[in-house]
Amino acid sequence: MRNVMIAGILLLAMAVAGCGSSPPVLVTESSTSAIRAAQEAGANDVPQASLHLQLAKEELTLAQDFSAKGHPDKAKSQLMRAEVDAELAVLLSHEQADKSAAKAAMERVHELQKSNQ
Repeated sequence: MRNVMIAGILLLAMAVAGCGSSPPVLVTESSTSAIRAAQEAGANDVPQASLHLQLAKEELTLAQDFSAKGHPDKAKSQLMRAEVDAELAVLLSHEQADKSAAKAAMERVHELQKSNQ
């Protein structure tokens, strides 16, 4: 009788421990904020930046899928890729804006040079 009781307690403890563990929580704030920053930087208007923004969104979705299927390492890897692609989209957007500003400044310099001659 005592052995049956001990076995029952052990079985109950294992069941509680098995049910108590939950899949790890996927932290996506960093990636989603990087994607948001890329959108705000105008990545949709710059072809190369738009490509990396789209990749970041797809990688975020993949990360969520991997997490739901119980693959936390793959999920973390996809999250890192999403964040890097979104940050690259921001940089490419800023680069395009800087090039446009530099071109406008050079055109203004040429106009001023012509008017001074």
